[in-house]
Amino acid sequence: MFDRYYRELLNFLAFKVRDRDTAADLAQESFARVYAAQKSGTAIRDPRALLYRTARNLLTDGYRRHAVRHAGDTAPPTDEDGGGEPDEQAGPDALEPETALASRQRFEAIAAIVDGLPPRCREAFILVKFDGLSHAEVAAQMGIAVKTVEMQVQIALDACWDRLDALDNGGDSGGSARPRRGRARKTGAPPEKPET
Repeated sequence: MFDRYYRELLNFLAFKVRDRDTAADLAQESFARVYAAQKSGTAIRDPRALLYRTARNLLTDGYRRHAVRHAGDTAPPTDEDGGGEPDEQAGPDALEPETALASRQRFEAIAAIVDGLPPRCREAFILVKFDGLSHAEVAAQMGIAVKTVEMQVQIALDACWDRLDALDNGGDSGGSARPRRGRARKTGAPPEKPET
């Protein structure tokens, strides 16, 4: 774990505190606390996330100690003093376990939707959204009309958005306030024209 994450954590902390020696101390303390948790028998599923959480907590503690020591000062704390706002010292949100889990669940849900699309729809969607081809390039490659590509991509997007709405609403796919294009085929109404 140390060999894999030390340099990454050290660079993160050095950027936050602007002092390599302080960053090294904080990194060492973060590893020591994670090792102590492992030794006590605590199951750690994501050591990297725990390291960053521990490091952020240490940064916040340092900020609080600085604030208490310099409560009467009129000058704002500097980065060199271990100051700065706690939010500025926070690690990337993507490393939060809850955020990582939610992102993984959303990715898996979208991957399942894309896998379940009809073959032509899936191919058009992947070529446009993942391979970055234009609708005209996809139409030429697949031997279909550009309008057909647009329709297939819209069907896939609608399916993905419906699934994300269901996840965001706790399984309820209705009640979305987000306007969508391409819904006319389901309701029989003409598609909305963009405002000019």
